[in-house]
Amino acid sequence: MKKILIIVLGFLIFQACKKDVIEPEIQTEIIETKPKIIEEFGYVLNNYKVIKDTIKSGESFGEILDRHHIDYKAIYKIAAAAKDTFDIRKLRAGKPYVILAKKDSTEKAQVFIYQRNKVEYLIVDFTDSIETKFCRKKVKTVIKSASGVIESSLSEAIEKQNLNYILALEMADIYAWTIDFFHLQKGDSFKLIYEEKFINDTVSVGIGNIKAAYFKHKNTPLYAFNFVTDSTKNINDFYDDKAKTLRRKFLKAPLKFGRISSRYNLNRRIKFYGYRPKAHKGTDFAAPIGTPIMSTASGTVIASKYAGGNGNYVKIKHNATYSTQYLHMRKRKVKKGDYVKQGDVIGWIGMTGNTAGPHVCYRFWKNGKQVDPFKQKLPSAEPIKESLKDNYFTYIKPLKEEIDNIPESYLKNTIKEN
Repeated sequence: MKKILIIVLGFLIFQACKKDVIEPEIQTEIIETKPKIIEEFGYVLNNYKVIKDTIKSGESFGEILDRHHIDYKAIYKIAAAAKDTFDIRKLRAGKPYVILAKKDSTEKAQVFIYQRNKVEYLIVDFTDSIETKFCRKKVKTVIKSASGVIESSLSEAIEKQNLNYILALEMADIYAWTIDFFHLQKGDSFKLIYEEKFINDTVSVGIGNIKAAYFKHKNTPLYAFNFVTDSTKNINDFYDDKAKTLRRKFLKAPLKFGRISSRYNLNRRIKFYGYRPKAHKGTDFAAPIGTPIMSTASGTVIASKYAGGNGNYVKIKHNATYSTQYLHMRKRKVKKGDYVKQGDVIGWIGMTGNTAGPHVCYRFWKNGKQVDPFKQKLPSAEPIKESLKDNYFTYIKPLKEEIDNIPESYLKNTIKEN
């Protein structure tokens, strides 16, 4: 019994001592999370109620501000103050805008931001006084390298590589004098070093300069390097790896893209004329109605009219030796006496006159006689000056090494900030 009492007493003493032990206080650390600061257009957007929308057809500046609690007297004052910077009557439907409004119960507009394009925007700030200004977003230039192989067409190869379609147009311009883009062959290939411009690192705002190009056509390599020949006037052009100009007095074709549907043929027989032999002294380029038709060389328009089987046509005299004519246009853009430059649009593909489908019949005169332009040895444009050749070869050396090392079907980006 005594032993049991000792055990019970010991247990009670232990419990009493346990109560006297102060358990450590657990401290909870409260971490205050700050909202992410969002800045755009030079404003901290967290400070405003942000309303994003687009200009509706027929919608006016006044209607937009009225909807956001600005009275008409204030709207008139704002519009009058802004007119020296921008005529607010010229807001274009479909363009995005942003309203920065008060975050209180009034939700009254404080700032109107009109985005003219992806880079430029107009700010009309009427928080206190009225301030209007044009701004530009920071643009980053990315130097890109790319290549591709022709399976059916240049545009298809560009699309397959997920490249900007503008590159196809640029290459068509660069090689317009040396490559017949209507007769590319399967296995032809291209390489490019070019600039593409971005905002916010991800939004493309267009292609910049093509720095160097390479096109292998019929197993013949054709280099093109963009070189400034006059830095004062900012004149540049494309030359090959031997410093020869790629330009010719005449473009290969009056269209950038399309197909040759009928060639120059003095013994052609067609159904329209009962299969009788009837010389076709032109080259037909087929393309959709409305496709722009270009003058293949600079010169003066000596005829622009509608005439029988020719339909709407334009004829251009380039010099004492050469003239060209463009038939079956839907509409003519130039008139007799106009001077046009090589590559200028002079009309659009149509089906006027004697024609079974939309095309332009391109006719070429040499010394008053119609000839096949593809069998002529046409003169080149002016070559690079001898005094610039050493600088040119020094400039293109690293570009040529880089483009030679680009494999087929390849994409690469290197960043250069502007």
